[in-house]
Amino acid sequence: MRAARLIKMVLLLQSRPSMTAAELARELEVSERTVTRDAQALSEAGVPVYADRGRIGGYRLVGGYRTRLTGLARGEAEALFLSGVPGALREMGLEDTASAARLKVSAALLPSLRDASRTAAQRFHLDAPNWFHEPDTPELLPAVADAVWDDRRIAARYRRGEHAAERELEPYGLVLKAGVWYLCARVSGHGSFRVYRIDRFTAVEAGAERFEREPDFDLPAFWEERAEQFARSILRAEVVVRLSAKGARRLPHTVDPLSAREALARAGGPDGSGWVTVTLPVESEEVAHDQLTALGAEAEVLAPASLRERFAAEAARLAELYGR
Repeated sequence: MRAARLIKMVLLLQSRPSMTAAELARELEVSERTVTRDAQALSEAGVPVYADRGRIGGYRLVGGYRTRLTGLARGEAEALFLSGVPGALREMGLEDTASAARLKVSAALLPSLRDASRTAAQRFHLDAPNWFHEPDTPELLPAVADAVWDDRRIAARYRRGEHAAERELEPYGLVLKAGVWYLCARVSGHGSFRVYRIDRFTAVEAGAERFEREPDFDLPAFWEERAEQFARSILRAEVVVRLSAKGARRLPHTVDPLSAREALARAGGPDGSGWVTVTLPVESEEVAHDQLTALGAEAEVLAPASLRERFAAEAARLAELYGR
């Protein structure tokens, strides 16, 4: 623990002209007295750490000293590629690893480039969750992430509706979608790949045995295919809707975008009023009602009759409400 802290202290001093004891204590998450002891230990070990006394004093490395401890470990290098997603790193328990990797990269850069990470962070930030949605970090996510990094089989128990199921899985990759974590895994002994929501796992135990990854497995391509399959699988009903030009433009922002674009592409030309009629796949009449309500008077439901009657009854209630 102390050795890692001493290395981090050297890298911090190498990446900046000087740092006060308070700044080092904050970065290293220790007391200023510990910083003083660590600086003395480094000096005794031959690292030229010099302490400037006084109100604006601090610690610095003498004579352009450069440590050779800047080589990235494999885990640090892998975490560095995720450093643009700080929330995800934190939830997977990789924040410290990524911090060490960034320090090593910063220490290896020329002095004129050492502010690159700060200037980039000031200009770009990725906020993955949806608006008005406070994501809950699954308790077992760090354990699953460790197994993914190490290619270790896991014995997992998860909720499946009102029942519990157990599987031995080969965890291939994690996906963060709109604030929700998913595991893409192969069921051991079956060869089939499946997707599991991490927050539905109730127990995860990683074994000592590693599995052999398929070299041609492509996580982004796999996820895109499964996401499209899922979206289509829940569209079990159809509605016929007449849309104004404005309604047609807004439709992909109201229902499933892919289904909306395909329905519009299949539609015939506009009628004499400039409206088009589309046949739209939907999850259910209930969901279709909630989604198409957002289009207001820019959409007219033609079928099924039960859904049209529902819109008609609601329109009558609105007319009565606003006509008082």
